Amino acid sequence: MEDIIYTERLKLRKWIDADFIPFSAMNKDADVMKYYPSLLNEEETAAMMKRINSHFEQYSFGVFAIEKISTGEFIGYTGFMIPPFESFFTPCIEIGWRLKKVEWNKSYATEAAKACLQYGFDTLQFQTVYSFTAVVNSASERVMNKVGMIKQGEFNHPNIAPDNTLCRHVLYKIENKVL
Repeated sequence: MEDIIYTERLKLRKWIDADFIPFSAMNKDADVMKYYPSLLNEEETAAMMKRINSHFEQYSFGVFAIEKISTGEFIGYTGFMIPPFESFFTPCIEIGWRLKKVEWNKSYATEAAKACLQYGFDTLQFQTVYSFTAVVNSASERVMNKVGMIKQGEFNHPNIAPDNTLCRHVLYKIENKVL
């Protein structure tokens, strides 16, 4: 499997041990994690990295680490996963992303997600990809729009308490246009 995707400014690759420290710091940043149920400590970050690597092993696709080509620095992730919950649109393939705060508003999430979707459709032969986020996360919803995804509606995330402001989610979808 091809495990490196290049864009003009970014390299999407498999995870390496050196990603742990910056990933852990990112997962402890209250601004970065604002639209997630909680911050992640080192143990939770290590468990997440293990799940990411296991997903690659099980499905031959997953969430890529994002590295800036100019510096070699880890700045976040984007990629595909199979959501571990039941809803009207699952099972499905989801694309998601998370970036260090210092890298926000530089179009990195959009650039990485576009390249990842291209890879998903051309190489992995995906037919449909979904994305979702809390309705209050307008920045991620903007990325969904910029990469050509179409809003399908809203739903309550089954793993988030109904009274939590993060429970209500928007749902987007994009189809492979190659026939």
